Amino acid sequence: MSEAMIDWFIGTLGGKVGKELIAFIISMVPILELRGGLLAAGPALLDIPMWQAIPICVVGNLIPIPFILLLITKIFDWMKGTRKLKPIVEKLEKKAMSKSDQIEKYEFWGLMIFVGIPLPGTGAWTGALIAALLGIRFRKAFPAIVLGVCLAAFIMTVLSYGFLGIFFG
Repeated sequence: MSEAMIDWFIGTLGGKVGKELIAFIISMVPILELRGGLLAAGPALLDIPMWQAIPICVVGNLIPIPFILLLITKIFDWMKGTRKLKPIVEKLEKKAMSKSDQIEKYEFWGLMIFVGIPLPGTGAWTGALIAALLGIRFRKAFPAIVLGVCLAAFIMTVLSYGFLGIFFG
């Protein structure tokens, strides 16, 4: 699914905006996030130089995070007050909280590792949602997420520019 989404962004935005902006936008999107941004930026697709791609994708991934940490519980509370949106919010909360054990137990380090290890269902968006739902304070959650995104950037750079770069570089 994420490959199709990356292809859609590249196909839709390619030729209309710069390839750096495409990587930036992909990095902001839930599900794709930095992982998708760096894969798209790598030699296999957009071929953005690594030294440019890393900060573009890190910043793109981090921009939504303060808003999620500070506002999502208020937005969810409002949405739960409506008949049509309540089931959607409850499903999102249940799914996020099903992944919260390690974050709840280890807080800062658990959140950092959850965000940093590039597995399906992990990342800055989900980590921020879980942190907000658990009531982890912004000043603890945001630095953990920033470090997690940096860890994910390192791992994905090795994959995108190292491993895939061998075949497409």
